[in-house]
Parts: sequence; C-alpha cells; structure tokens
Amino acid sequence: MSETQRLFSTPFVIDQLKSEAGLAALRQGIEAEHARDASGVAISNIGGWHSNTQMIDWGGEAARALAYKAMQMADAQTLDVKSPRESRFGWAPEMWANVSSRGNANQYHFHPGSFWSVVAYVDDGYCGRGDPELGGELQLLDPRMPMVRMTAPDLRIVDADGQAQQNEISIRPKTGMIVMFPSWLQHAVRPFHGDGTRISIAINLVAVAAKT
Repeated sequence: MSETQRLFSTPFVIDQLKSEAGLAALRQGIEAEHARDASGVAISNIGGWHSNTQMIDWGGEAARALAYKAMQMADAQTLDVKSPRESRFGWAPEMWANVSSRGNANQYHFHPGSFWSVVAYVDDGYCGRGDPELGGELQLLDPRMPMVRMTAPDLRIVDADGQAQQNEISIRPKTGMIVMFPSWLQHAVRPFHGDGTRISIAINLVAVAAKT
C-alpha cells in the first residue's frame, strides 16, 4: 500500500494587536506623514497612498513597538540550524504604510532579499460591515501552481482531506490583525470597496548577522 507524505509546508501566522492606544498612535503618525508627503511612492499599489520605507524612523515609538512585535513573531518561527540555542542572526526591519480607499488594490508581488514579511491593519476600512462584496482581501498565491496548471488548468493536487488543494487563499483583514508569511510568497490585495479608509502597515524583516 502506498504512503503519501506532505512536504514543504508554508507557514502563515496571524496575531492580534490589542492596544487601542497603540493603534491610535500608529494612525496619528501615518496621517501626519501622509499630510507631509501626499504623493508618496508607487510600487505594488494600484491607487491609494504608499509611504516611503522609513516608517521605523518617522512613525515614533508605536512604530518601533510594532517592529519589535514583528521580530518576536519571526524569532518564534525561525531556527538557526548551526546555533539552535542562540541564533547568530538578527532582523533589520523595513517599514511603510498604505492608505487605500474605494477601488484601490495591490498587484501580486513578493519581497526579494527579505526573510519574513508582515502586514498589520490599523483600520480595515469596512466600518463594521461583513459584506464579502466589499473586497480588499489579502491574497496568497502558491508559487508552484501557475506552472503546473499551464497545460492542465482544471487539475488540482489532492490535499490531506481528500479535497482539491487550494492554490490561492483569501484572508479578510480585521482592524488590529497582524499577519506574517515568508517574503517569497506572492501576495496581493483585491480591489477595496469599503466605505471607510483602509490603513495598513507593511514590514520586511531582513536577516542580518548579529553583532558579537
């Protein structure tokens, strides 16, 4: 009898930011930077406002606390195999903010050079509505599937539960949600149609040799 094993799982970590004061401070810092630099930059965003990547500097104590939270999450999910008791690596964070309104989105992309990527939602923009037609979901794409589906788009690999394996996952953001995933994992944001303003923060964590 054949034996099926599952290889190369992809971690996706969800946590919750519980400090209302911290979320308010993050919002205040982002709104101030948005007012200072209204044009921002254009990278993966389709519309909306994308700040520069120096939020760790201009975001104040709340931004530094969020970066520390992200690094704690990364530490819990990462092992230095040659020094398992005390990692020889630390994290260099790169942080920016995104502000989105109706119709804005982010195209599929990944973050070369980083190890972990983190997204924190200061305001989901849904204004308490649960209507799925509001969109704005975080999309995660299995990078293997586009290749194998090119010649047979209707075939799926069977998952552990005997069902067709999903190759694209949707996560509906919530205010205070913080998520982390490997930086090589392709991700996007579906067009947002909420009545409010979506405010989120992205962090890339680059592995660097710890100072001795």
